Amino acid sequence: MLAEILLIILSFLLMIAGGLGVILPLLPGVPMAWLGMLIFAYATNFAAITWKALLIFLGFVLLTMAVDIIAPIIGAKKYNASRFGIIGSFIGVILGVAFLGPIGIVIGPLLGAFLGELFEGKESGQALQSAKGTAIGFLAGSAIKLALITVMLGFLIWSLFQ
Repeated sequence: MLAEILLIILSFLLMIAGGLGVILPLLPGVPMAWLGMLIFAYATNFAAITWKALLIFLGFVLLTMAVDIIAPIIGAKKYNASRFGIIGSFIGVILGVAFLGPIGIVIGPLLGAFLGELFEGKESGQALQSAKGTAIGFLAGSAIKLALITVMLGFLIWSLFQ
């Protein structure tokens, strides 16, 4: 009984840490929140949260991870980024994560879009607009992640009373 209570507390702590991970890109927020769900399901013998529900939420987790990469690129495109700006944003995500870790998801696309636009020959003001679009895309992706974690937390709380 005590072990179950400790696991349930751990699952809620992981959910909270997951929410903080949306704000602090050093933490893998949505995967941490999903891990909280998995631990909760295990602690309750998969009574309220089934494997089917876990797999569905895992699909959403993977989708949000893809959004992390795609949203800044879409944002840059909406702010009239050139082909080089969009390519720079994409390369920036990859290099940013490779060299800077999770914080590279934020810095990489911004810098990549800016440098890509400068390479295209745009003025720094125009290049900055493309980088701004990348930032807006990142914020939109963060909002989606926060929404998913909120739904997961609500599902967890609902399951607690089942």
